[in-house]
Amino acid sequence: MNKYWLTAIALSIMTSANAQQKVLTEKDYEHAESFMAYNTSKYIDNVGVTPNWLEGDNFWFTIKNANGTQTFLVNPDKKTKTLTTEYGKGLASPPPTARRRGGGDEVLSPDGKKAILIKDFNLYVKDVASGKLTQLTTDGVKDYGYATDNAGWKHSDAPILRWSPDSKKITTFQQDQRNSKEMYLVTTNVGAPKLEAWKYPLPGDKEIPTIRRVVIDIENPKVISLNIPPDPHRGTLSDDISSSGTFDDIDWKADGSEVAFVSTSRDHKNEKFRIANASTGAVREVFEETVKTQFESGQGTINWRYLPASKEIIWYSERDNWGHLYLYDATTGKVKNQITKGDWVVTRLLKVDEKTRTLYFIANGRDKLNPYFGHFFTIGFDGKNLKDLTPEPGNHMVTFSPSGKFFIDNYSQPNVPANVVLKEINGKVVSELAQTDVSRLTAIGWKAPTPVTVKANDGKTDIYGLVFTPSKMDATKKYPVIDYIYPGPQGGSVGSWFFSASRGDNQALAELGFIVVVLEGTSNPGRSKSYHDMNYGNMAENTLPDQITAIKQLATKYPIDTAKVGIWGHSGGGFATAAAMFRYPDFFKVGISESGNHDNRNYEDDWGERYNGLAENVDYAAQANQTYAKNLKGKLMLVHGMMDDNVPPYNTLLVVEALQKVNKSFDLVIFPNSAHGYGPYSAYMMRRRWDYFVQHLLGAEPPKDYKMVGTVIK
Repeated sequence: MNKYWLTAIALSIMTSANAQQKVLTEKDYEHAESFMAYNTSKYIDNVGVTPNWLEGDNFWFTIKNANGTQTFLVNPDKKTKTLTTEYGKGLASPPPTARRRGGGDEVLSPDGKKAILIKDFNLYVKDVASGKLTQLTTDGVKDYGYATDNAGWKHSDAPILRWSPDSKKITTFQQDQRNSKEMYLVTTNVGAPKLEAWKYPLPGDKEIPTIRRVVIDIENPKVISLNIPPDPHRGTLSDDISSSGTFDDIDWKADGSEVAFVSTSRDHKNEKFRIANASTGAVREVFEETVKTQFESGQGTINWRYLPASKEIIWYSERDNWGHLYLYDATTGKVKNQITKGDWVVTRLLKVDEKTRTLYFIANGRDKLNPYFGHFFTIGFDGKNLKDLTPEPGNHMVTFSPSGKFFIDNYSQPNVPANVVLKEINGKVVSELAQTDVSRLTAIGWKAPTPVTVKANDGKTDIYGLVFTPSKMDATKKYPVIDYIYPGPQGGSVGSWFFSASRGDNQALAELGFIVVVLEGTSNPGRSKSYHDMNYGNMAENTLPDQITAIKQLATKYPIDTAKVGIWGHSGGGFATAAAMFRYPDFFKVGISESGNHDNRNYEDDWGERYNGLAENVDYAAQANQTYAKNLKGKLMLVHGMMDDNVPPYNTLLVVEALQKVNKSFDLVIFPNSAHGYGPYSAYMMRRRWDYFVQHLLGAEPPKDYKMVGTVIK
């Protein structure tokens, strides 16, 4: 009798508990999805200005708003902006950079008459008019081919080279990968899988790809080897020698007689500035710079220039703890003077006017609102007459007119829509072009994220971020928090500091009942050298102490429940997420780790060796996530594409195996034929992410198998 009575009570309690569990409906998910970019964009008016240049710096552009499409013709000299129907019916001409490649994997000459392509590991020049091919090299073989594109994570059939301005020569390399290790992936399909194999060196490998630098005379086919030993496959801007999509760190003399270049050491600590005679291959050593951690020549743009007319060099260095420009004597290799100086950072050198000896560049750190906001400056070679041409608060992006007499300034803030103005090169406003209008979007409940400033884990360094809160908040409750993370160190969580109505699914997640935080922790670029280097040699830090400290600070200003903290990220963010769940298991309760490079001994050599150091100097094993899998307490979802040629899936499988060994429960989502991104499965992954946080962090039941936009997979 008592047994049945107790059973009835237990069932009653269970039924009551289930009845009290919050249930999210398809309507809730539809509401959240309405904040995604593919739904918000239609409510935003007057977005951006893409100039279509005509003669005399005139241009036309088209904008869309609630009234339809409008096209304007702008005459900078007359300072007029006129509504027109004459233009805008056809497609705009592609910018010059888009015309660099010819058909397929070919690189066009500056005069557009010739194109270079790879065939059987050798180079050929094609006469564009006739299609005739002429072979330029003959000794290229497999794994020792000319101009081959392979940086481990990046490999294609496109040739990597740089044309001389007179279209008579190219400079490129013969890449030696013969002793480099290979990476292997296999497809999932009916029948035998297809093996994909390519050269993919890892940190600590004895042999890595090297490049034998050459100049090739196109008109009278001849290969001239530069008389230096082969260089490591490295560049000053990023990990490899073709980060910008072409042969990096190359600057030709206009007549094609000389080519200046920079050789980067394997660990990115040493840079050699060299000038080669393009006819003989003789190389002159001009100067070198060595740093303690890693050298970089700018943010998004290589900032050095060779100025043969005056026998000078503009050089970028962080030697005084800030990224600045220096003027060198190209003959002696000595510094003539420091051009820019102060507690701020030159990020991108955009224009060098040799006649007036003036530089034009973007710099961070001089906007009082936010150190990541870039402004457009000018300064003389002598370091005098520094002027902010874009003093308006915000992050600025500029586009020059063909003559260089004018520029278009597009500026905004994460919570302030863009203004676009036309200015003279001296900064004087010519015309207001457009102002982004979000009033229709605001009317349906949208709101911008809130920029925040908090202290890093050291208690003194300011770090910056964005907070996303539900559009309708309950003043009586606290909200679970989700930390979206990308620790870098080559970038950060926020990414662009320009205005964007939708940043991934951050606001969408907030609408489901969370507060979402996106924080730029220490050791990210765009600020001082010491700031960027805070975690050098210990990438497992992943800015996580900063994230924890920041969330605790934000909890004093926002209704955040610090007992319910989730975290997620992709790639480096996947690495950081698993590290958070294993190293700080009492703080982070739910994590979703997508495509993480969990053990950098299993990720390409040039990235790890740049930001972490050579394997003989750093304990890579101590930083690997699988080492700490036994500490897992919360709910963890691991995700990876099994054809990921950027971060091989074995990174995640190492963590899977470690968790199984210590008898830990976890969730695993794999995409059998997906690469680093999930392509058509991205919407599916987003839905799984929402479900996971709703179930395990919010404690609610999601709608079953909700269909996101794009979930129809063929």
